[in-house]
Amino acid sequence: MKQRSLFLESTGCLGLVAIIFMFCVAHRTSAMTLEDVLQTTLEKNPAIQEAKAGLEQATGKRLIFRSVVWPRAEIGVPAGVQAGHRAGESGIKGFALGRGSLEQVLFNMAVPPSLRRGDVEVLIAQQQLNVAAVEQLHAARLAFYAALYNRSLESIREEQRRKLEENVATQQDRYKAGLADRSAFTGATVQASELVPQIESAHGAYRAAQLKLAEAMAIDPAKSSLPEPDGELQFVPMRVDLDSETAAALQRRADLKLARLFVRAANEDQRIIAADYYPAVGGTINGEYVPETGIHRQGSTSKTQDFIGSEIKEKAAYTWRVIDNGKVGGAVLKARATREINELTCRKLEANVSRELSRIANNLKAIDMRERSLSTASAAAEESAGAIGENLASGLVSPLEYRVTQNAFLKTRSGLLEAVYRHNLAVAEWDRATGRYFQFSEDTAQNVH
Repeated sequence: MKQRSLFLESTGCLGLVAIIFMFCVAHRTSAMTLEDVLQTTLEKNPAIQEAKAGLEQATGKRLIFRSVVWPRAEIGVPAGVQAGHRAGESGIKGFALGRGSLEQVLFNMAVPPSLRRGDVEVLIAQQQLNVAAVEQLHAARLAFYAALYNRSLESIREEQRRKLEENVATQQDRYKAGLADRSAFTGATVQASELVPQIESAHGAYRAAQLKLAEAMAIDPAKSSLPEPDGELQFVPMRVDLDSETAAALQRRADLKLARLFVRAANEDQRIIAADYYPAVGGTINGEYVPETGIHRQGSTSKTQDFIGSEIKEKAAYTWRVIDNGKVGGAVLKARATREINELTCRKLEANVSRELSRIANNLKAIDMRERSLSTASAAAEESAGAIGENLASGLVSPLEYRVTQNAFLKTRSGLLEAVYRHNLAVAEWDRATGRYFQFSEDTAQNVH
């Protein structure tokens, strides 16, 4: 088993590291390896690209949450023409003045949870990208294995069909020579024709797996050919430490991290809403610059109310909701219920990890035993089929015995291939369940090998 690490830049200093577990395969030219498939999926998959856009959107939401702590400034320049007659004045004259205000929160219980909530929003988007990448990479990996399996199955059945076709020709010659009756020729023909729909079924499954690969890799079948998987399925025995892997999975699985972040977000939302129970203190500075005196204020009725010069006013004020009509209390209860639901979901996911890993580990052991048994049976069936085939031409064995032997050989070879395929699927499920596909790290250098 060899290990490959892929690096993908994301917003800020956070990096995305892909840990992809590969299996030894026999390479063929002009085909895509599992590494190529996963790399292309990571770069072009629409679901992953959508999650990346969500990460950028979350950065903007963090700015909104943080805006509560920053000052608010406004600048205006009212200008116009004033007319009318008042004692000591006559005529029409233009005017302009500068006006500005600065507001700053001095105390608000919503500030700390708002800052934390903004950070959690980005972390949620990161883990959502992580989860999307895991799902799409895992789907691409399963499709790759399915394509290899069905292509090999088609090859096994096609090879068996060729042998049976040779037997058909042999039985036909023996029938023409009068050495065998027509039933032997007919039986051989029927046995060979029975493999045709099985071959077509395997070929159809192979094409379906190719389409899934193309979908994961964002390849348009109308514009380019379907991806051809490279290599053959291999069986690599795997030994696992269930306790240590369970503990590690609880720490690194992206879906568990996301569930915990949803709990944190709901908790901060509850704190932000509950902040309305406490007083809020704000400071304000208002300033007016008047380049020319004698400018009437809006609604003024005497000179004493007009602008007489530039001025700056400072003030501080606080508000406190002393009687709640249920608006704040109801919102707090709703937010608390959301947090409790998220906590329950998170605990269920965490409790399911050990059961899931135990199930996969037991499945790996069962497949390992089945593979060893079928490997021995396949070798024996191949040897028996070869001996029966040599004796068939000389008439030492009956056609029925030959067909039974060939059917047994085909069954054991197909069963062995299926066991290897199931083993690869189980290993892929193990990598997903233990969180080995993707993980975020603030220090990307130590995760890129």
